[in-house]
Amino acid sequence: MQKRTIVALPGDGIGRVVLEETIRVLESAGFKADYVEGDIGWEFWKKEGNPLPDRTIALLEKHKIGLFGAITSKPKDAAAAELDPSLHDKGFIYSSPIVGLRQHFNLDICIRPCRTYKGNPLNFIRRGAGSSIEEPEVDVVIFRQNTEGLYGGVEWSNPPDLVYQGLKSHPKFMKNFGQVPKDELSISTRIFTKRATERILRAAFEYAKKYGYRSVTVCEKPNVIRETSGMMYKMAQEIQANDFPGIELWNTNIDAQMMWLTKNPENYGVIVAGNMFGDIVSDGFAGLIGGLGFACSANLGEEVSVFEPTHGSAPKYADYPVSIVNPIAMTESACMMLDHIGEAALAQKIRKAIASVIQEGKVRTYDMMKMAGRADVIEKGAASTREMADAIIAKL
Repeated sequence: MQKRTIVALPGDGIGRVVLEETIRVLESAGFKADYVEGDIGWEFWKKEGNPLPDRTIALLEKHKIGLFGAITSKPKDAAAAELDPSLHDKGFIYSSPIVGLRQHFNLDICIRPCRTYKGNPLNFIRRGAGSSIEEPEVDVVIFRQNTEGLYGGVEWSNPPDLVYQGLKSHPKFMKNFGQVPKDELSISTRIFTKRATERILRAAFEYAKKYGYRSVTVCEKPNVIRETSGMMYKMAQEIQANDFPGIELWNTNIDAQMMWLTKNPENYGVIVAGNMFGDIVSDGFAGLIGGLGFACSANLGEEVSVFEPTHGSAPKYADYPVSIVNPIAMTESACMMLDHIGEAALAQKIRKAIASVIQEGKVRTYDMMKMAGRADVIEKGAASTREMADAIIAKL
């Protein structure tokens, strides 16, 4: 096994504890690496006016692989209010550091697997024929375009004259908004490029072919958002017909998909979507497998890749004397890292240990016991973050 250097990015809130426990699991499984910590998150915004310092960018440029915990993000005014007074009125504007990482390194392919663990008390169940109860097995992998769309950051309040005049050239803008004063307008763009759209579509089809999924579903809204969603679906049709004829191409609207995911989630395999819709549908499917405590992800670029759970920083939990949060999403994200760097056998070993702990059912975090996330859950029998990691390590 090649010894690697991994950039550890704990971030905010619970990010540090889930990352620390995941590194313990990796080391116990036999993964050999040096970890260098990168500065990222809310504290660096407050102190420096930059939640993603250049020194952290440089670390990732050098070492190529990052394990990321979680960050805190707040709206524009709240972020400005927490900035160090010495930095006020100097033009600093908060933007999400994980979005910054994705755009700086063009981490345009986001993969979010949502798979059922046997024995997880949080698995989705539904009523079947008569009075029967069914627990469908969910095995869905969402491919989310990570750098464009509504998260591209091209937006204005009170748009400049050049933008405003350009918008006025569109007949629908004039019909619906032409009489609105410019200073009352806030505008966010949804930009898709053919290059990035083709990359995410091909990645989805190639994954489906490699791992034996029978279908790729484009989950967008081409009947309404005709240019961007329409372009994605048209390109998917061409790619499927020319290069992947053995894989079925399905087309769903995001609103209908959110209804159908609780009706027949077992029917879906690989799903591909733009940035916002991919974010939505991946959280929806994560809810079927136990919630964000089980939701992992990979952000892949051509050179640099960052692996992270999709949950937030949950700052109120970070102050508890004993950490109660579920580390499995972070640990699963590390398994995706192992897959990516050619250590698939090691990743499978860790996933098998996680599955064994869950199926056995003796060690469960507060979310798995359906408790409210309060500090006293440990006294009521819930496992701490460390105890869950210890149980996984014991199974290794």
